[in-house]
Amino acid sequence: MNQSTTSEVKEESKEEEKKSGGSIFDVFRYKEIKEKDIEDFIEELRYQLLESDVSFEVAEKILEDLKENIIGKKVRRSEDLERIVKDSLKKSITEIITKNKPMNVLEEIKKSTKPYIIIFFGINGVGKTTTIAKFAYMLKKNGLSCIISASDTFRAAAQEQLEIHARNLEIPLIKGKYGGDPASVAYDAIRAAKSRGIDVVLIDTAGRMHTDTDLVNELKRVVNITRPNLKILVLDSLGGNDALEQAKYFENNVGFDLVILTKVDADVKGGVILSLAYELNKPVGYLGVGQTYDDLIPFNAEWFIQRLFS
Repeated sequence: MNQSTTSEVKEESKEEEKKSGGSIFDVFRYKEIKEKDIEDFIEELRYQLLESDVSFEVAEKILEDLKENIIGKKVRRSEDLERIVKDSLKKSITEIITKNKPMNVLEEIKKSTKPYIIIFFGINGVGKTTTIAKFAYMLKKNGLSCIISASDTFRAAAQEQLEIHARNLEIPLIKGKYGGDPASVAYDAIRAAKSRGIDVVLIDTAGRMHTDTDLVNELKRVVNITRPNLKILVLDSLGGNDALEQAKYFENNVGFDLVILTKVDADVKGGVILSLAYELNKPVGYLGVGQTYDDLIPFNAEWFIQRLFS
């Protein structure tokens, strides 16, 4: 090859580099990610997700998405591959979480006809009674009046517990007889709200195991009679994947609009939030993060992502 031809080839190579935006030396500076390069990271992240109470199905879906997103991608050898993997994973999780944006309950109440009726349900021990008190406090703090219906006529001391909270918060309470009709108590609370011009009715219900058919049928009856604007399922974040099974049962038998997740302050990751979003398309609206009335906070996706990877 003569000097003139060599010069022409070099010029053509430069032109090709300009067009492609790369360099003939890129092969030494860039590395294509292969599946074997991320196997250890995938296993570590799978373990981390499962340990955070993300269901197995959701964890596998997230990790498959992750593989599709990064395998075959070219990165600089000097870049931290683990960081790239985690960034991609966070993006995938964010997409799942944010597709089920919870409604702004306070704004919804303010623009709706009164009284706005909210019913709470969940199994025994999830913190439902305390959650209702916290919710009532939040309403009062935002200038909304409310009345509580103590429609748990099944559990001993349930109405007394609510009565203590109602007295502390200076909120009216409607009670019934133990063993009485819970729907009747709720109906009386709604009538009282209408006559007194109260904004919101908060209906407590008997805590029930999701396998208890009789109590679930009773809950259906309360829902049919009161026709609530909002149905809130209260779940215990310490319940892990069992909380997801509870949610599936209640959704199939009663239906719900929003989840309040309690006891999030007890050093848990709260991965059930992710499972709810993916498997049921249900948003978590609020989190219980302590024992005081002020310890009910709106769910925040960025907070969740940070906590999941902390």
